[in-house]
Amino acid sequence: MEKIKAFLKGIYTQIAGMHDSPHHVALGFGMGVFLGILPFTGVVAAVTLAVIFKFNRAAALLGSVITNTWLSVVTFFIAGKLGCLLLGYDWDSILNEAQEVISHFSWRSFLGIASLKVLLPLLLGYLIVGAVCGFVSYWVVLIILNRRKR
Repeated sequence: MEKIKAFLKGIYTQIAGMHDSPHHVALGFGMGVFLGILPFTGVVAAVTLAVIFKFNRAAALLGSVITNTWLSVVTFFIAGKLGCLLLGYDWDSILNEAQEVISHFSWRSFLGIASLKVLLPLLLGYLIVGAVCGFVSYWVVLIILNRRKR
């Protein structure tokens, strides 16, 4: 529990020390969290989009690094089940097909119809989970920074 507290305190210290408006810092962090959760995106995409949209780059980098790899394992099941629920697919059959594609990997099978049936619910689920986490983290950071300012 102490390690978690120290980790969260470190994140707070880094965010609170950024010299930018609370809105830009929160936007950067929220976008970084969103892109960190999405598979095959992350740090480079977060910093690039932060530059394009003029969000805080350091906050985008921090948000994407925090969520990039370790949260993917947790969100895989949530995203998969959510995507299957929304598309009307059976989660167990999708999970079995995903394991089949992974265990007998070839680019031909990966790009085939079976993998599309696996990727579509996962992508939809990841987009929703990432958007929710990014939105929530935006508001949490904005609230914390505005309270700190007062």
